[in-house]
Amino acid sequence: MSNGKPQSLTIVVPVYNERQTLLAVLDRIEAAPALGLTKEIILVDDGSKDGTRELLDQLGERCTVILHERNQGKGAALHTGFKNATGDIVLVQDADMEYDPNDYPKLLRPFLDHNADVVYGSRFVGGESHRVLFFWHSVANRMLTYLSNMFTNLNLTDMEVCYKAFRREVIQSLDLKEKRFGFEPEVTAKVARLSRLRIYEVGVSYDGRTYEEGKKIGLKDAFRALWCIVKYH
Repeated sequence: MSNGKPQSLTIVVPVYNERQTLLAVLDRIEAAPALGLTKEIILVDDGSKDGTRELLDQLGERCTVILHERNQGKGAALHTGFKNATGDIVLVQDADMEYDPNDYPKLLRPFLDHNADVVYGSRFVGGESHRVLFFWHSVANRMLTYLSNMFTNLNLTDMEVCYKAFRREVIQSLDLKEKRFGFEPEVTAKVARLSRLRIYEVGVSYDGRTYEEGKKIGLKDAFRALWCIVKYH
């Protein structure tokens, strides 16, 4: 499905109650190397109530801001961002500082060097730095990835990773339904069903948050992910 060398990059940032980190993340995105690709940044605020929206009002022309009037979930925010993306490559960036935009060159290189259609990051390969946190989170992530691979016949190591990048025509061709964290297994299943896609995986760093620091995903989301793996296979 590859359509030549990409020239532009859209970074889609779903935002929900990220007043403490949003401006720092935006600074990092703007400063991050993009291998010569022009950047478009789309922030989708998913009904924040902590003062994040007041910050968005101050951003001017630094990025495109889209507002959801009520909270719908990360997946819903991503759907909105994908629909409005114009870049040749579309990349997902969380607003919580867990993932470092300095990893963009690693995510983009397969598109430029190998005509990739989809690139996943991985927190479990590549020898990158990782904050040491929750054992059972890592076990759950690996189990969900293993089960996802059984259904998709892919050999990913980190299906739940935030950093996913797609050629725009790929991500905009998918009929995505999941509005919360079920997005990860759903998009993986639907990408796997597309024929002849060139899918790559690269190691990325990870600075995970504790729940006290604002981490939002929980046990209920893990069970939903398991359901989505079966539902969308």
